[in-house]
Amino acid sequence: MRTPLIAGNWKMNGSVERVRAFGEAFAGADFSAAVEVAVIPPFPYLPAAAQAFAGTPLALGAQTFNPLPAGAHTGEVNAAMLVEFGVSYVLVGHSERRQHYGETNADVCQRVCAALGAGLIPVLCVGETLDERNAGATRDVVLGQVAAVMQHLEASQRERLVIAYEPVWAIGTGVTATPAEAQATMGEIRTWLATLDNALAETLRLLYGGSMKASNAAELLAQPDIDGGLVGGASLQIDDFFAICQSAG
Repeated sequence: MRTPLIAGNWKMNGSVERVRAFGEAFAGADFSAAVEVAVIPPFPYLPAAAQAFAGTPLALGAQTFNPLPAGAHTGEVNAAMLVEFGVSYVLVGHSERRQHYGETNADVCQRVCAALGAGLIPVLCVGETLDERNAGATRDVVLGQVAAVMQHLEASQRERLVIAYEPVWAIGTGVTATPAEAQATMGEIRTWLATLDNALAETLRLLYGGSMKASNAAELLAQPDIDGGLVGGASLQIDDFFAICQSAG
């Protein structure tokens, strides 16, 4: 049985006050073992979040990192630094990193390996653009991004990943893939994983990311191959995010 994961990616948003408010709002939440919840704020808020989320169901995530261990890399953060602040999850290969910062499949693979080496759980983000979707290339693009990482990992490493399918055309646009559309692609991912390892395909969690909100979460999460959500805008609103977490439980 795969435990659902709801991960809130704040992107370049947030404040110390928002961190505090989330900690207080979730302090009394009891999701038991039914769902795992992570909040992924910008780097400057990780120390405050680690403190505010103590004693709550909220795990801490980071939005990216540099895969190198140390050195003259001004402005960068490495995996060991994230671990020191209690980070459990880290996004890798988010479409905004691929599109705006030129991260390639090879870069993504390097980050996944570095995250695993540090004891972090990589959330591998994959997804197609609108042009790729219109060209009928969704399957090739998405499975190509998955394969570019999975084929370079040992079996014991693969099972520690989470994969988030985020159609680029649905991120921050208010347009959501229908439950059937999301399920179709995510079913393809799970089928492909089974060609590597049947047990892996049964246990690895697949998240949907792309304008998931309180009003559509339950229907999306009811799909057989959707094991949670990578939530963007709705994760900034306590009531909306809490409702999504309840839908997953």
